[in-house]
Amino acid sequence: MELKRVVVTGLGAITPLGNDIPTFWNNCVNGVSGASPITKYNVNWTKTKFACQVKDFNIENLVDRKEARKLDPLSQYALAAADQAIKDSGLDLSGNNDRYGVILGVGFCGLETFQSEVENLHTQKAQDTELKITPFFIPKIIGNIAAGNIAIRYGLTGPSYTAASACASGNNAIIDAINLIRLGKADAILTGGSESVVVECAITGFNIMHAISTRNESPETASRPLSKSRDGFVMGEGSGVLVLEELEHALARGAKIYAEVGGWGLSSDAYHITAPDPEGKGASKVMQNALEDAGMKPEDIDYINLHGTSTPIGDIAECKAIRNVFGDHIYKMNLSATKSMTGHLLGAAGAIEGILCVLAVKNGIIPPTINHAQDDLDENIDYNINFTFNKAQKRDINTALSNAFGFGGHNAALIFKKYQA
Repeated sequence: MELKRVVVTGLGAITPLGNDIPTFWNNCVNGVSGASPITKYNVNWTKTKFACQVKDFNIENLVDRKEARKLDPLSQYALAAADQAIKDSGLDLSGNNDRYGVILGVGFCGLETFQSEVENLHTQKAQDTELKITPFFIPKIIGNIAAGNIAIRYGLTGPSYTAASACASGNNAIIDAINLIRLGKADAILTGGSESVVVECAITGFNIMHAISTRNESPETASRPLSKSRDGFVMGEGSGVLVLEELEHALARGAKIYAEVGGWGLSSDAYHITAPDPEGKGASKVMQNALEDAGMKPEDIDYINLHGTSTPIGDIAECKAIRNVFGDHIYKMNLSATKSMTGHLLGAAGAIEGILCVLAVKNGIIPPTINHAQDDLDENIDYNINFTFNKAQKRDINTALSNAFGFGGHNAALIFKKYQA
């Protein structure tokens, strides 16, 4: 059976660096940090007091206030990003949409709603009154609901569900969408991820694990992948949605094409619930699998968007894995860790980083790794590698690889390439 070719025809983003694709891309290229003091809650009780939050976002620009109350921020971000992607793609949804679907990745499920309603329940119990909760509580927190809301709003009656593999969720969702289109089960799928976990319980949980930065005195420089002084990731939030489409379907309607899907890979560390394999064995395997699926050799890759969370162990393990797979070609590629600007969007990270890879291929620009200083070097990292520190670089990019690794040892990699007829 000959597999269908899959292309990217639409993009949408709600991020800490902007609530549309042009603003998001421009800020990434210019090395802007999305980190700032947390405004969503009183930070007196949490050790980390900053995050990469979505700013100036109002879902009522898309839905009315009554409908907005039924949506957790996770669903709000996803709905807004999906709306952008649909409009960008030019898909006509006025007819039979049985071959159009939506597959999203999430790490957590409606956590803002969950914490708020549980706090309300505790208050009611303390007052010894009958417990009451919003009738939308369950629909707002279940993991599949963002995908469901998008499908309902736009009448997408093809495949619709959610992928959950922690920080690899966005990539896993995209991979599922690729495969359904390749196999001829769908013509177009909205895919990517969404996350909204800037809440006390999540920040405190990651603090207890020593996973997130506590650099409260300088939030904008806290995410510093590949630097010796890195002390953990910075929490991010938002959503990224891509329209993936079968090539002939896209050409028949005259769609613009950003890039083509090259291939994908999956693997598992099978090592630890939170720590990566220190030798990067699972990370090596997932990149090898992606190259194999794409029919490519290591020297075919021009750019790698690192998982690059700014954790002491993770950055080193990923560098070892890339060395294992690419050998000396590592010195001919550009690498960058864009979480230095966006923070870590957990289940949505793969989605917005996939978008950055697509735009890098389209525009010939490598977004940078910011917050690196020449006097902040880790002896375990080879700085002869071009990590695109502090300033974007122009180069012809035929192929870009995006890594995503999740708690539980889940690894997922994607390759995007220039479209050629």
